[in-house]
Amino acid sequence: MVTEHQGNIVVLEVGFVGYGVLVSSSDQAVLPTGTETKLYIHEHIKEDLHDLIGFKSLSTKQLFEQLLTVKNVGPKGALAVLDIGNEAEVRRAIAGGDVKKLQTAKGVGKRAAEQIVVELRDKVGAPVGGAAEDLVGRAGVDQNDEAVQALMTLGYSDVDAQAALAKIDSDLPVEERVKQALRF
Repeated sequence: MVTEHQGNIVVLEVGFVGYGVLVSSSDQAVLPTGTETKLYIHEHIKEDLHDLIGFKSLSTKQLFEQLLTVKNVGPKGALAVLDIGNEAEVRRAIAGGDVKKLQTAKGVGKRAAEQIVVELRDKVGAPVGGAAEDLVGRAGVDQNDEAVQALMTLGYSDVDAQAALAKIDSDLPVEERVKQALRF
């Protein structure tokens, strides 16, 4: 149960013990005092620090943990990035290389924003220029397609490989499809 708010910390009572949990401002807004709730917890432990960071959704927690893998991005910086918009907007900003939007996060400068884009662009699960659903179900695009696998071996992300092959006749031999995709 949420018992109180202290800045960006929500106090959760679990079995008569109160835990201070850091949360994003968007999650804090939907956690009114006195409500029962479920949070996904990330435990951040250092020599002199033991923080609990909570999330309403598992996918947001996973995005937060991806942000932590970026050099020089700690828990507070990752939470700040999550505060620039909803989860989908953050994923789109990273996948689309929107450094200016990422810089709007408190404490995130140009260099850190660029590093986030470089390290996570192909990992956040949001294709550049649209939703993932746009590629799913397109005629002629199969993720198990040998041409998709060949492009991925050459360094294309799964989404980019599928996008490149979506416009090419799937009846052509694999080699020809890959050549045409590389021309685009």
